[in-house]
Amino acid sequence: MAFGCVGTRRERWLAFIGLVSAAAVALTATVSPAEAARKKRRHVSGGYAPPYAAMVVDAKTGRTLHAVNEDAPRIPASLTKVMTLYLLFEQMERGRFTMNSELKVSSYAASQPPTKLGLRAGSTIEVEDAIKSMITLSANDSSVVVAENIAGSEEAFAEMMTRKARALGMESTRFHNPHGLPNSPPNITTARDLTILARAIQERFPKYFPLFQMRSFQYGSRTIRGHNRLLGRIEGVDGIKTGYTRASGFNLMTSARLDGRQIVSVVLGGRSGAARDKIMADLVVANLPRAATGGRSAPMIAEAAEPQPERTRAVAPAPVPEPP
Repeated sequence: MAFGCVGTRRERWLAFIGLVSAAAVALTATVSPAEAARKKRRHVSGGYAPPYAAMVVDAKTGRTLHAVNEDAPRIPASLTKVMTLYLLFEQMERGRFTMNSELKVSSYAASQPPTKLGLRAGSTIEVEDAIKSMITLSANDSSVVVAENIAGSEEAFAEMMTRKARALGMESTRFHNPHGLPNSPPNITTARDLTILARAIQERFPKYFPLFQMRSFQYGSRTIRGHNRLLGRIEGVDGIKTGYTRASGFNLMTSARLDGRQIVSVVLGGRSGAARDKIMADLVVANLPRAATGGRSAPMIAEAAEPQPERTRAVAPAPVPEPP
């Protein structure tokens, strides 16, 4: 009699487990693929927390309107390309290149990892296409092409970038490549330094700055769309550049002007592109009305004399011993 009771209870328990399992399977089957994907993304990115920094500056007065970790060292990722373009615009202003100039593509430039335009070694690309691909696609191969055609090598160009940063007052910035891909050591900057660059490139090159408003461009048969989702969506936003690496998080440099007011803003370390865009949109909406409407009271970003690269001291060759 006792054994019968035990067996009955066990059978009932197994039947109960079977019902629960069947219900779980049925419930899983009702979850849509989109919901499953969202849950997977939440699971994967739940612990991702890159170091954050942000700053908003009134472009007319130089007054800081918002700042968080503005002087903490951060990785710029593809915001690096804003300095690469600054140096290219400078060469164009001096007459060395025009929009139609052909830039040679080396095998090293062609071998850069994505995102890239897909340039072939031994081919050429027009300056205009290189600029547009860097702004919209954030093309790493085009960035190296520009660097090599200006300075001869990526390393020499990176030194030019750092010297220009110092001349602009970007005291905490050091560049090691022209694109912002992970490097050892990586490019380093701060939110404060990037607001200086954001102001400087539009003050120095008003002729070329409107290029940062592009949302797409045509390259051959391809239509390449940009990554800056705030263009055309947030009133007043007129540029300029996005960036991302795993170490840096999602970055964005923005210029906005409306009703006589103008600000530049930088967000570094967003957890996702959407989160970064939301932070930047909120900063622009909140701070643009606070900017001054009168004339400019802050001086334009002035370039100091660039520090010259250190030259290796010439060493006299050792005397050749005379034969006995």
